[in-house]
This record gives sequence, structure tokens and C-alpha cells, in this order.
Amino acid sequence: MIRIFRVAHLLAEYGVPVIPRFLYILNRVLFSIALPPSVSVGRNVLFGYSGLGIVVHARVVIGNNVKISQNVTLGGRSGYLEVPIIEDDVDIGAGACVLGPVRIGRGAKIGANAVVLKDVPAGAIAVGVPARILTSGQGD
Repeated sequence: MIRIFRVAHLLAEYGVPVIPRFLYILNRVLFSIALPPSVSVGRNVLFGYSGLGIVVHARVVIGNNVKISQNVTLGGRSGYLEVPIIEDDVDIGAGACVLGPVRIGRGAKIGANAVVLKDVPAGAIAVGVPARILTSGQGD
């Protein structure tokens, strides 16, 4: 799944017109993941269960060593042009939604089924609907 994405991303960067879209559709059909070639994905990113049910907006940025569980949505929000930025070493639990102009700080953890609508500081844990910060990671 990630290899198909990497090839599609590389071809899209070089301006190849049709093949990246075909590879996107192949990933969608085989693995049920919506991961457009334009997404910036860092190294050692793990998509749980081969990306089952994951939906990622075309402009999302995902850092290195990120773990994304199944059925996660990283997307836009009505009234906002910006989309989520996921920094390095973040864990996102199953079914979580990270929506709009949100930055998830380095080493943060997002609980299962959380709906994140505001920034999460580095090292923090966010849970609930809408998500609230349990720990700030700043020695609390």
C-alpha cells in the first residue's frame, strides 16, 4: 500500500498525468485507503491494517514515525482552507477525526474516536468529542 503511494507520489511530482491517479484508485480498491499522491508522507509511517478505511485530504502533511490506525480521517472543515499537519512521532487511534487547520505536535497521542478541531501540543494526549487535552506534555 505505502509502496504504491510512494510510486504515485514520485510520478505526480514529475508531472506524469494519468498513472498517479490510476495508482491512487488501485490503493483505494485494494486497501480501502484514500491517500492522494499529493499528500506529503514522511518516513516510517505506519497505516494500521494496511490503511483500512483511512481518508486523507490531498494537502495534509504527515511527519516521520507516525502511526495511524484504521478508519481515521485527516481532512478539511467547512469554512477553512487549511488542513491538518501531523508532526513526527504521533499516534492516532482508530476512528479518530482530525479536521481543519489543526497542528498535532511532536509525540502527541490522539485517542480512538476523538474528534480533533484544535491544535494538540507536543507530547499531549487528546481524547473525546470534541477532543480535550488530558496531559500537555509540559510536565503536568
